[in-house]
Amino acid sequence: MAEAAVNFLIGKLTTFLDNEVQFFRDAEEEVRSLREQLKCISASLRVADSLEESDEEVKAWVKQLREIVYVTEDALDEFKLLLVHDHGVGFAGLFCRISCCVKNMKARYRTILQIHNINSRIKSLCDGHQRLCHKFSNAEHVPGSNFSDNTRHEHQGNAFFLDKNELVSIEEQKKQLVAWLVEGTSRPQVISVVGMGGLGKTTLVNEVYEDPEVKKHFRVCAWINFSGSPNIGELLQDILQQIVRVIAQPIPHGADTMNIYWMKMLIKDLLQGVRYLVVLDDTGRIDEWEAVKHALPNNMCGSRIIITTRNHDLAYTSCQELEGKVYKMEPLPVEQSRKLFCAKTFQGSSCPSNLEEICEFILKKCGGLPLAMVAISGVLAKKDKRRTDEWELVRHSLGTEIDCNDKHKNLKRVLSLCFNDLPYYLKSCFLLLSLFPEEGFVEKKEGKTPEEVAKDYFMELLNRSLIEVAEIAKEENREWPDKVRRLSLQKTLQALQQNGSLSQLRSLYMFGMERPFMNKVLASDMKLLNVLDMLAAPLRRFPAQVADWCYLTYLSFRYTEVSTVPSSIGNLQNLETLDLKHTNVTELPIEILKLRQLRHLLVYCYKTVSHSHLKVGFKALRGIGALQSLQKLCYIEADDESSSSVMRELGMLTQLDRLAILKVKKEDGRDLCSSISKLTRLRSIAIYSVDDDEIIDLQHLSSPPPFLERLYLRGRLGALPHWLPSLSSLTKLYLWYCRLKDDSLVSLQICPILCISTKAFMKLRILGLGFFDRLRCIEVEKGAMPYLEKLIIVRCKLLENLPSGIEHLTKLNVLEFFDMPDELVKKLVQGEQDDDYQKVAHVSRVYYGYWRDGGCHVQLIERSVQRDGATARGTSMGSNEFPPCGSECPTKVN
Repeated sequence: MAEAAVNFLIGKLTTFLDNEVQFFRDAEEEVRSLREQLKCISASLRVADSLEESDEEVKAWVKQLREIVYVTEDALDEFKLLLVHDHGVGFAGLFCRISCCVKNMKARYRTILQIHNINSRIKSLCDGHQRLCHKFSNAEHVPGSNFSDNTRHEHQGNAFFLDKNELVSIEEQKKQLVAWLVEGTSRPQVISVVGMGGLGKTTLVNEVYEDPEVKKHFRVCAWINFSGSPNIGELLQDILQQIVRVIAQPIPHGADTMNIYWMKMLIKDLLQGVRYLVVLDDTGRIDEWEAVKHALPNNMCGSRIIITTRNHDLAYTSCQELEGKVYKMEPLPVEQSRKLFCAKTFQGSSCPSNLEEICEFILKKCGGLPLAMVAISGVLAKKDKRRTDEWELVRHSLGTEIDCNDKHKNLKRVLSLCFNDLPYYLKSCFLLLSLFPEEGFVEKKEGKTPEEVAKDYFMELLNRSLIEVAEIAKEENREWPDKVRRLSLQKTLQALQQNGSLSQLRSLYMFGMERPFMNKVLASDMKLLNVLDMLAAPLRRFPAQVADWCYLTYLSFRYTEVSTVPSSIGNLQNLETLDLKHTNVTELPIEILKLRQLRHLLVYCYKTVSHSHLKVGFKALRGIGALQSLQKLCYIEADDESSSSVMRELGMLTQLDRLAILKVKKEDGRDLCSSISKLTRLRSIAIYSVDDDEIIDLQHLSSPPPFLERLYLRGRLGALPHWLPSLSSLTKLYLWYCRLKDDSLVSLQICPILCISTKAFMKLRILGLGFFDRLRCIEVEKGAMPYLEKLIIVRCKLLENLPSGIEHLTKLNVLEFFDMPDELVKKLVQGEQDDDYQKVAHVSRVYYGYWRDGGCHVQLIERSVQRDGATARGTSMGSNEFPPCGSECPTKVN
């Protein structure tokens, strides 16, 4: 974490030197010196971050450094606040300028003094810890490696090791891997066993490695553990020693002093004519694989390399290089998880009825990870099964149990190792992923938006199987410091009773706060705030003081009762996201157009009219084309006299990837199509007509956005857009109230039969069809929509049968009906004797919804599900609130 903070500050100092140094001429050298010192420190911080977990002295050193970084950042930001002050005009403005001039001189002197003191503190911190610097230098090894600690490696290796009896279906998995090893091509192959920590990858591969058939097949077998941050030289020495033990040759003279290059050559020579098996256990990074692979000869003896890893990129890259195979380990299914959990917790007996709810909760928290289940079972097995209160205590303090209980040390090591293995730029993103997702911990990259870089980071975390790990974040923010930087408050302000200052606060999240406590927080001095999220707060008006917090980049009042936005919003020149979803705001001040950094403008809510939930957005602003940083614009209303101008201006927003427009009229079609053709980055478009009888004219669009993934249309079309079949990236398509007449398109024909032909919509995942009054039949040809996962059909009152050919949709797992004819629903409810019932035997969940007593309800149909030869019985849900009908996601069920 310290490395991320230091690098962030280095970037900030560079920006400061480029832009504000004219106000700091007499401190320029101090600032440059500070930046250079931080650059020097940054080079060793990756090592420090790795050592921090196991070395209290390093932990204290890193903490002091982090505090210095924060003080520096605060000093720079507080000074910049004075430079953006609005002095006004006339005599009052002159007086204000004079006053500010005096204040600026004082502030400049104070900031210069602070930077001088910071330089001294950093120098003192380094000079006073020469032994730590020596420790860092001793820990550094080849590129991509940080330190070596044999004891720690041993423990970390054990953290991943489960008893073979703790892995369900291990014999089947082992049989598959053994076959891949001893059969097939004579060329070397890589077999990658990939999955998140705690699944038992090492246990499985160890069983394969020790199998007599495998030992007999390979002349040389070697096992190398990459846990932690390995010394590549030591690992190569280990491989060499294992080889010479098997081939009964002495280690060549001078091998212990060889450099890495010559050691690789020696290993390659020894293995050249040998059928070998090398296991690279817990390999974390591609550079680790690169460092070892050149030591393994590309002979024609049927040699094999097994890699166990959490990194999906590494697994697939290594296999592509040597035409290998990937074995992906998944979390255990519910039934197998329950079997293992009961075997360990109740010694094979079933769970007592009084503990079923508690155990189901704990089991869910384990997420199908055998290691987690075994670790927690070790604690539960000693509990009195009659004392429900003891088990409840474990349930409510699961996080503490993991932190404090010796039985969970292995589980905690798994989590720690996964985290410590991350590069610096992902550590801060990971720690803040669940609590502070809007923070600016994303580096700028040429040619990419911050959102695209953030998505790359997210996918990298996903590939490392780390997304579900959350407990480590608490280690970084456990104690209430004197100066709080990131704060999440829920319900009450008990934590604030410690009188912690909020003057250095950068992120504030308030959930479910009571009004007096909320007002107390908002009255605090928070001039450096970057992120303010007041989800569902008891807020009725836009807090006036918020407009003074000019560092705000993210502002959300979602699910509040705020109804107006003041003109002072124009002061927030750094604002990038304004989230007013599900508020009462329907109009924005013209000053919103001053926010040239704004990237996400989200303003809409729902209103119920005649059993439908209709979207309400905000009145379109003439001049909206000035907001050229916008990436998401939802939902603008285009039904006033300026709509024609607004439609044309939309074409200026070339960074848009999501656009949603309400109350579109037929005459808007040509201008709208002209603008959409210029928005080549669009991924999502939602267009709603001014009323359900109004035609949406989209025939003028000659070249639709090439990467369009989601399309939502509500209103009369007359004919389907001619460009619809060309959307090769389309994954979601919703058509509501389209009232189509005869259409000659081959790929999609409607009235009164809808026919979806072979090779239509090859990437579509979700299809929603609603309010087709004349539709009597849907036909799906074999090969159409091969990846469709969810089909929604709403209020097609003449449709009495399931879509013909629905059995071809083999990926379909959710089927939803709402306000459909009773005849159709009865066929699904009455059971296996009905043909329609059999057509969807492969679909996991089938729902139907209806209006009753002025409310909307949805129910899961209880039925048997056939998948891969297995039968599972669905369960009845009972009535639930049915989400907004006619919205882009009309039938989500929690």
